[in-house]
Amino acid sequence: MSQAARRPETISLTVPSHPKYLSVIRRIVEACARDLRFVDEDTRRLVLAVDEACSNVIKYAYDGDVTQSIIVEFTCIGDRLTITIRDFGKKPDVEKIAPRDLADIRPGGLGTHFIRSIMDEVTYDTSPAVGTALTLVKYSSKPE
Repeated sequence: MSQAARRPETISLTVPSHPKYLSVIRRIVEACARDLRFVDEDTRRLVLAVDEACSNVIKYAYDGDVTQSIIVEFTCIGDRLTITIRDFGKKPDVEKIAPRDLADIRPGGLGTHFIRSIMDEVTYDTSPAVGTALTLVKYSSKPE
């Protein structure tokens, strides 16, 4: 494989923190997953995980303020898709990020459960002076 073929391809997108822009993010996730030949079920699950993560930014980091920005970077290399979601809102207490008990049947509260069960790697970086960078990694399950 040539060096050019192994070079990461990165798409960077900045969207307002309004839920109506989540559809734009979902479309790019889907396009990247298809480009990496993710199977359809993994593509759907990946879209769900990223949608949940971005929804959490709007709800928790920005308290629903639709005038803020979310930066999403999609990096494709080999069989790996890395998605970094950057916000400039309230930092989460990473130790307290946990889904509610699955036995507690009611709407909501399962976003972090979905994210962690779908993604191969989940990393919260709260070191920036303002906000958080959430990095999500998924490896494709390409048939041989």
